[in-house]
Amino acid sequence: MAKQPNYGNGKICYVEIPAIDIATSAKFFQTVFGWQIRTDNYGSTSFDDGVGEVSGMWVTGREPMGKAGLLISIMVDDAEATVKLIAANGGIITQPIGKDFPEITAHFTDPAGNLWGIYQHRG
Repeated sequence: MAKQPNYGNGKICYVEIPAIDIATSAKFFQTVFGWQIRTDNYGSTSFDDGVGEVSGMWVTGREPMGKAGLLISIMVDDAEATVKLIAANGGIITQPIGKDFPEITAHFTDPAGNLWGIYQHRG
């Protein structure tokens, strides 16, 4: 049986991500972060994050969020390995690991140019 997400008032639950090419963006997030890619009820390419708590879809016709403002970080088990996966799959590292020491973070842009962060929990 598939894990059901937690439901509750105030939970961030759905994200629309600007994309130039939806298939390219979907493959990037699936390969780098293990997101589950699926077709939603309307035939759109959608995703569920690595723990099944946040879902969303890619949309065309919107400007990528390439400037620092709202920054969404994705939790990872191994920041060093993830930085390598990002670069190998069409992403660009814009802030290497170490700038936010002692936190283990990095920033990157996805294939469409959206700015993201990664965060590795210590412990």
